[in-house]
Amino acid sequence: MLPYVVVTTEGLESLPLAWLKEQVKVIELSLKDKSQWDAALEKADGIIVRTYTQVDSDLLTRAPRLKVVGRAGVGLENIDQVACHARGIKVISTPEANTRAVCEYVFNLIFALGRPIIRLRSPIAADTFHQYRKTSRGLELCGLTLGVLGMGRIGRAVSRVGLAMGMRVIYSDVVDVGSKVDFAAESVGVNELLSRADVLSIHVSHRPGNQHFINAQRLGRMKPSALLINTARGEVIDAHALADAMKSGRLAGAALDVHDPEPPGPDYPLWSLDGVILAPHLAARTQGAMDAMSWVARDIVEYLQSPAGRKLL
Repeated sequence: MLPYVVVTTEGLESLPLAWLKEQVKVIELSLKDKSQWDAALEKADGIIVRTYTQVDSDLLTRAPRLKVVGRAGVGLENIDQVACHARGIKVISTPEANTRAVCEYVFNLIFALGRPIIRLRSPIAADTFHQYRKTSRGLELCGLTLGVLGMGRIGRAVSRVGLAMGMRVIYSDVVDVGSKVDFAAESVGVNELLSRADVLSIHVSHRPGNQHFINAQRLGRMKPSALLINTARGEVIDAHALADAMKSGRLAGAALDVHDPEPPGPDYPLWSLDGVILAPHLAARTQGAMDAMSWVARDIVEYLQSPAGRKLL
């Protein structure tokens, strides 16, 4: 009989899940139907979550055997780390698993805003063909300034790609990350970052103080020609202020992969606005990144089988 029980709440990729099932007893739960949660949590030695499961005091109280929480992803905002620490519960995540995927997606969004593809789907007249060529003027990134708000792993990866494309890179972070920035990027204050950036890419967490960090006042500091990209946290942007900026022409374009809440409701002020791309939280959704995040399963099993995990049996 397998000695440990691990609960998953938002699924894992097939290969890591199959491997996990060979090591421990796995109970797969669903966010849509929580009727089985209490019985499963009562048995759980470990739990693996993604974005939407709230590992809070209520959940921990319902999981008296719990030894380890795995986050198949990067951000830990949905996990009460203080409560876990107080219970002696280990929290494990995959901070490097989706860096490349998100970085690539950032530039996918930049190109979609600044140089959208015109697709010819059927034969067209010569005049129409040449009219496209005469009137289409895309944004060339070389020589523009890339502003990076938050210079963590993903922010640094985005910066390196920007430099490789001939962009000037400036950044702002509440933490002194100078020792980790081993390339030609300039550290500036937030106000200077906003006023100089031709493209602003947001890579901050939902830490205290970041709620609506990008508000009407800060949007007003940006160039009318600037593009705003958010693949970090939806809460960071005041959606109503951004909608006002787009409607009034104070900003050229915005692409948001994350929203507050998710999914956004019918009253979301950014629906159907020209120059706005709204995506359903896809930045990390490459097969490689999803596999890498799901392999937190290996770390969970290693911890349960370690002396630290076994002593809690």
